[in-house]
Amino acid sequence: MMTSRDHSSHPALLSLDAAASAARSGFACMFSSSDEYETALIAQRRAQGRYGTQTSRGPLIAFIATCTAIIATVAVYFAKS
Repeated sequence: MMTSRDHSSHPALLSLDAAASAARSGFACMFSSSDEYETALIAQRRAQGRYGTQTSRGPLIAFIATCTAIIATVAVYFAKS
């Protein structure tokens, strides 16, 4: 039975403990929730210019198509009269 320890085992254990502490701290997250993370991510991407200034032309096209349909309907109605 060996009761005496190697003198180099104590520094090795301290080194292992320090490495374990460093590994555990690597999993810490600076955001408290996923909403906070997504807000920061979107802000960062906007700062990089990824989203740009996109203007949607869909409502304008729908308005013009509706006006054209109304004018055509009125023209056809009065043409028959």
